[in-house]
Amino acid sequence: MEAYNVIVGFFKNGGVFMIPIVIILALGAAIAIERWVFLTITTAKNKALWNAVTPYLKAGNFAGAMQVTQKSGAAIAQIMTYGLNRIRSARRREDIEQAMEESLMEVLPRLEKRTHYLATFANMATLMGLLGTIIGLIDAFTAVSNANPAEKAELLSRSISIGMNCTAFGLMVAIPLVLIHSMLQTKTTAIIDSLEMASVKFLNAISERAQEGQPAPVPAPAAPRRG
Repeated sequence: MEAYNVIVGFFKNGGVFMIPIVIILALGAAIAIERWVFLTITTAKNKALWNAVTPYLKAGNFAGAMQVTQKSGAAIAQIMTYGLNRIRSARRREDIEQAMEESLMEVLPRLEKRTHYLATFANMATLMGLLGTIIGLIDAFTAVSNANPAEKAELLSRSISIGMNCTAFGLMVAIPLVLIHSMLQTKTTAIIDSLEMASVKFLNAISERAQEGQPAPVPAPAAPRRG
């Protein structure tokens, strides 16, 4: 109960700018949770799909691999489906690679969606805290200038304390948001790297199967010997 009173008193003494900081905290927390869950599920789906498709690629069964990728909603499924569709018409490895790169460009915005807002919210929380402190100091000096000389010191110290509460709360919100933003960026980068690695392995598997399927070169006939 004492902790509750301390928290309530902290918010009351922070001034009106504590409200937008709370709103920023709520929005940032919602985005952080949604992005973390999305990226975690994406990682699991990508791993599961790759494990399911690998046997088909090793066996050269591209039709079976396409059936698996078309049924999946994983990010890597879209990239591999583009590559498998291009196998039919492409004559070079570069053509398939280009198709997969185009698909990767479509997947990246979904992975990076809304994450950048966390950095913006962190800056906004810090600035809101500073603005609340400045407004509090302005009110403090205005009140002190019209107050009884005997009460000036007490009014000034109380007003400065109120202003500092707003700055402290702004930093308390901004620091975790910056940390979470960094963690989500790291997680997103790891997913992108895994997609690129899977694309390279996919292309290598296709190239190996293509080389194995090529007919052996027919030796040139030997020149007749002159007798």
